Amino acid sequence: MSSIAFIFPGQGSQAVGMGKELAEAFPAAKAVFEEVDAALGENLTKLIWEGPIEDLTLTANTQPALMAVSLAAVRALEASFGVKISQAAFVAGHSLGEYSALAAAGAISITDAAKLLRKRGQAMQAAAPSGTGAMAALIGKVDVDVAEAIAAEGSAAGVVVVANDNNSGNVVISGSKAGVEAAIAAAKTKGVKAIPLPVSAPFHSPLMAPAADAMRDALASAAVASPIVPVVANVTARPVSDPAEIKRLLVEQVCGRVRWRECVQWMTTEGGVKKFVETGAGKQLSGMVKRNAPEAETVALNTPADLEAFAASLR
Repeated sequence: MSSIAFIFPGQGSQAVGMGKELAEAFPAAKAVFEEVDAALGENLTKLIWEGPIEDLTLTANTQPALMAVSLAAVRALEASFGVKISQAAFVAGHSLGEYSALAAAGAISITDAAKLLRKRGQAMQAAAPSGTGAMAALIGKVDVDVAEAIAAEGSAAGVVVVANDNNSGNVVISGSKAGVEAAIAAAKTKGVKAIPLPVSAPFHSPLMAPAADAMRDALASAAVASPIVPVVANVTARPVSDPAEIKRLLVEQVCGRVRWRECVQWMTTEGGVKKFVETGAGKQLSGMVKRNAPEAETVALNTPADLEAFAASLR
């Protein structure tokens, strides 16, 4: 376990029905969904398991939903198989997944994580009126330096920045509609494929400043403890344990770049991580890990069978 990092997915990993098998198989997983429903005062679990996908994909729903699935897997691992997150080297999460990582590491409660993520989703959606912002994925022969040059060209038309440095060959830009469209045109001149993303707001850009202010207020009164295992933060790609610093970085993360490539590379080169365990929904992060650290092993824990096989591999 000392060479394992648990990683937690962000938006884009959601799917109708996610986590249902876990809740049916493990009482501890079911209890997580019940706790999230109670925290929000609504039956989010019904939406997660039955859809429609259009409502599940609304960011105010997606964010607490993905956290619920991740923590259901964590609690099932601990209760049914005796696999403790505290034994791992690090935890980390992509964007909203950082809240899942913090909850898994005991820094925030599941109830508070659900409330904070609901607030975060609502604030992000409200920060930029519909149609004013955009995001695009730069795919192919592109790294963060190329992406920054493309964003700089686009910025003549409007706000555009590098939002997610996922891995070489997958960098996401975000900003105003005009800025991103200009950057997409600039990408074509450099032979870089640019794919507009079907998102509801320009996440991780300066246009999210009102959402950062809202999260600063929300986090000021939130109970945050030192995590039982170091959390590698998105905006610094370094471990953080101090509660005040955790809060500051979560605020900064709203507008700041998700440095996922750097997070993975730091954990492997400096942190001694040899296996990354994607915990919750989907396998998107596993693919990114393999492109950032080809020598590292990856495993995704989505189903009861996944959990059982992983626990058996540790014995």
